[in-house]
Amino acid sequence: MSITVDPNVMKDLKRFGLEDANKCFHCGNCTAVCPLSTPENSFPRKLVKYAQLGLKDKILASPEPWLCYYCGDCSTRCPRQAEPGETMMVMRRYLTSLYDWTGFARKFYTSEAFEIVAVSIVAALIGLAFLLFHGQVITDRVALNTFAPAHIIEIGDLVMAAILTFFLLTNVWRCFKFVMGQDRRIIPLRHYIRQMLELPIHVVTQKSFNKCTEKTPWIIHLLMMTGYSSVFLMVVVGVRWFQRDSVIMPEYRALSLLMTIVGYYATAAILYGTTFALIGRIKKTRRHYKNSHSTDWMFLILLQLTTLTGIMVHAFIFLSWPMPTYVIYVVHMMVAIPMLTLEVPFAKWAHLAYRPVVLYITKVKESYAMEQEEQAKLKLAA
Repeated sequence: MSITVDPNVMKDLKRFGLEDANKCFHCGNCTAVCPLSTPENSFPRKLVKYAQLGLKDKILASPEPWLCYYCGDCSTRCPRQAEPGETMMVMRRYLTSLYDWTGFARKFYTSEAFEIVAVSIVAALIGLAFLLFHGQVITDRVALNTFAPAHIIEIGDLVMAAILTFFLLTNVWRCFKFVMGQDRRIIPLRHYIRQMLELPIHVVTQKSFNKCTEKTPWIIHLLMMTGYSSVFLMVVVGVRWFQRDSVIMPEYRALSLLMTIVGYYATAAILYGTTFALIGRIKKTRRHYKNSHSTDWMFLILLQLTTLTGIMVHAFIFLSWPMPTYVIYVVHMMVAIPMLTLEVPFAKWAHLAYRPVVLYITKVKESYAMEQEEQAKLKLAA
């Protein structure tokens, strides 16, 4: 099988934030210290070599960038300061752009101006839509569901969710095809079924992250992911119960209490996680915060602003302040919708989909390889 060399790979990767990979002289320290590297899927050295040699097809088919959680041990132990951990992060950005058939992901990761303008345009359109099409403004009491009827917001949420799902799943399918390669034509369905639980387990727990020597990043990621997922389900799926004109719904007291508890958890989890990550990036207190990309900042800022404006909406409802409630609600939507429509399918949030899928694929391949090995042993014994 011929191997195609692309001499522009290193140059292209630099547009995604690669800086120090050429310093690597392949001592192997990074791979040796990584608790997640295995003989079957070793990294980071292998990916650094692929980049240096211009092996784009090899990078595209590699699961290893998604097996790395960037704890920073490899970069700490690197005698050449080649930043192998950051190289793996760059690989994830690069792969996200290659999976995305629309080209938006590439623009997001290679142009700060494009990302800022795209977010600003979507925010402005949302603000304009509310300005032109809002419902009756009642000022003697809070009437959020008159100003922005929940059933209309729900329809908009479902349409947005359908569009996001389409873009995300089509990109996930491309990820699946690239990583599986020819194996997807020969591995029987039973191996996919056997390992099916791996997918939701990794989505919910990110359990592989727990194998890293430093546990704090795992906890932070878990808090932000579970907090965001909880809010997303309440806002998109349960908006008719979540968006209300009073803090407590007498007719749905049990549901109201449950959503309040989940909302408090989600708020605390997201605020703690984003604040920790933002301060870490400002102070550069940890290795994996040393080289933050613009998309990292945008992702954290939008997530925190979405949470803070959401808190303010509920605070103004509680205080019975009508106009501040309506105004901050519009601001909240102007922040949340760009984050959902742009960040989820094309930028940082897409990692939450690609990583579990690749971990699942890896388990499927391992299951098939073990079966083949067992069958070979039986043939030899016979």
